[in-house]
Amino acid sequence: METRLYMVRHAESPFVFGEEKSRGLSEQGNKDAARVAETLRGVDVHYIASSSYARAVQTVEPLARLKNLPIVTYDALRERPIKGLDRKASWETLVAAIEKSFDDVDYALEGGETTREAQRRAIPVIEQLLADYAGKHIVIGTHGNIMTAMMHYYDRRYGFGFWKRTTKPDIYEMAFKGSELTGIRRLWSDPS
Repeated sequence: METRLYMVRHAESPFVFGEEKSRGLSEQGNKDAARVAETLRGVDVHYIASSSYARAVQTVEPLARLKNLPIVTYDALRERPIKGLDRKASWETLVAAIEKSFDDVDYALEGGETTREAQRRAIPVIEQLLADYAGKHIVIGTHGNIMTAMMHYYDRRYGFGFWKRTTKPDIYEMAFKGSELTGIRRLWSDPS
């Protein structure tokens, strides 16, 4: 019996310092969220989970309406902050820290969360969903960094290089037998 998780990285959301949890999608992000729903239209979705952050929820809302399913939010699936949320850092500093964090899973900038710490909070949710919905299809509204950390837990080939190539939005189908990953494939295609 195969269980499928559909990791849906959130659509475009303008960065606003201090609004990590509440910032929503841009106009383009909302259009892309509708495309996410169309991409997954043919999937027999049984459950929709999401990070508690607004941009992740808003990205899977059109799909939830299409499938007539509720979105169940989990704070444990929130984005992984590589630095303290009250600290500012340049994009170059953040990217370098993210890269290092996949080589050294115990690394983070001051006040941030390591890859290992992020996995320890998120993977129990994934494992519970795999147990509760064995043989079913589960959609997860997520973020680039925590998505990569979760995928990295099951397959070490998913790390910084993968994170850097992902888009907003993006969709990855993960196939499992029990809690063993058997394959990953990308479902999202860029319109350009």
